[in-house]
Amino acid sequence: MMEALAQWGVPGLFISAFLAATILPLSSELVLSALLLSGQSPTALVLAATTGNVLGSLTNYALGLWAARPVVQKWLRMSDAAYEVAEQRFRKYGLVSLCFAWVPVIGDPLTVIAGALRIPLIGFLILVTTGKFARYVVVAYLVLPA
Repeated sequence: MMEALAQWGVPGLFISAFLAATILPLSSELVLSALLLSGQSPTALVLAATTGNVLGSLTNYALGLWAARPVVQKWLRMSDAAYEVAEQRFRKYGLVSLCFAWVPVIGDPLTVIAGALRIPLIGFLILVTTGKFARYVVVAYLVLPA
């Protein structure tokens, strides 16, 4: 699947980044890396990946905002314990934790919890976008030859 998305270029990267931030265990970094190595514009790729990933996180936020807890848990395949841990982490670290929404395993639940806790959308967008953009810039830097 990742190869097919990479063949679609920037739109494929956008789709993989969006899906990776929601329910599917995809690695948008692999698609980004393949496209960077193929010579495509690093700026366009980082922006497409960031935009797709942030929109995926917004989907999670909306789910947390509008859905009942059992629906959220079913969609994210979260046990009661995992949901409680995510909520405790968010309450402990506050808004700053959203800078780590890109981290595998904890990132998606954090964005859902942010919606469930009714975190202001503008703060959510600023912090999530900052973290995700920084991650893709680092990936691009590591992949591209010096």
